[in-house]
Amino acid sequence: MPRVLITGSSGFIGYHLAKRLLEDGFEVIGLDAMTDYYDVTLKERRQQMLSQNPGFRAINARVETDSVLADLVAEAKPNIIVHLAAQAGVRYSIDNPRSYVDSNLIGTFNLLEAVRACPCDHLLIASTSSVYGANAKMPYAETDKADLPMSFYAATKKATEAMAHSYAHLYGIPVTMFRFFTVYGPWGRPDMAHFKFTRAILNNEPIDIYNHGDMSRDFTYIDDLVAGIRGLMDAPPQRVADAAEINEGDSLSAVAPYRVVNVGNSAPVPLMEFIAAIEAALGQTAQKNFMEMQPGDVPATWADGTLLSDLTGYAPKTSVQDGVAQFVAWYRDYYQV
Repeated sequence: MPRVLITGSSGFIGYHLAKRLLEDGFEVIGLDAMTDYYDVTLKERRQQMLSQNPGFRAINARVETDSVLADLVAEAKPNIIVHLAAQAGVRYSIDNPRSYVDSNLIGTFNLLEAVRACPCDHLLIASTSSVYGANAKMPYAETDKADLPMSFYAATKKATEAMAHSYAHLYGIPVTMFRFFTVYGPWGRPDMAHFKFTRAILNNEPIDIYNHGDMSRDFTYIDDLVAGIRGLMDAPPQRVADAAEINEGDSLSAVAPYRVVNVGNSAPVPLMEFIAAIEAALGQTAQKNFMEMQPGDVPATWADGTLLSDLTGYAPKTSVQDGVAQFVAWYRDYYQV
């Protein structure tokens, strides 16, 4: 089976992807900085579980550190690289923008340089639905313009898309960028809404609901997201000789083996419905603190999943009610509440 390098392997998404690939028989090298953006204990526990599989090799290092990725890629020669390591969070990017430059921009540049020196068969890089920014057309399609980011986090992710396209064009590196839509599930990040809501409700504390609850998100269950990534791994973009060869709706570049793909549930859910699912799973009603919209946020997201389905034959299938119930069950078990 191929060798896969996952950056950010001890993160929420990286852990679940590594677990799935190990179960499928892949050899996985996991690189993670184990930063303290949130509870490091969660990251350490994820890494411990992955390390129980002999096919997994853990490396703790920062992607923005000079030569780390160049040396690793040259030594390991992975067939496929999935770059998930990044500083996440829309709101944190207002308080600490420098960390986004270091991790998202410099880290991605270091990886692109490493792959230029030692090419792989397919480089997949995580972007975000936040790049759609002020785009009011929905559902969001990969061919829509995404030039008006509403947060610095989104701006850095849009920049990594442009950087990766240039390397795909100049050096023929097959690159797939995937844009994630509000991912949730067991082992999630404590700064994410489903995590914060669950913790607050169990502690009989009020939850903050922005824009007075008039929001919707394309909530995507982690197993569905991982299945989408797994399918895309087998669909590296190919350079075309003529732009006329590109199918309508395909984001494939006319000048590079490069493509952008939405990975979302393609079914936006009102925020209040999502909260109701958490309340139902917990058997408790939340105390609600309605607030104004936060800077950098958007009222709605909605993925057009046509391209993902066309490329992989896969479509997400987990309902919010089922996904939330599985998260709550994990939360109660992990925190013994």
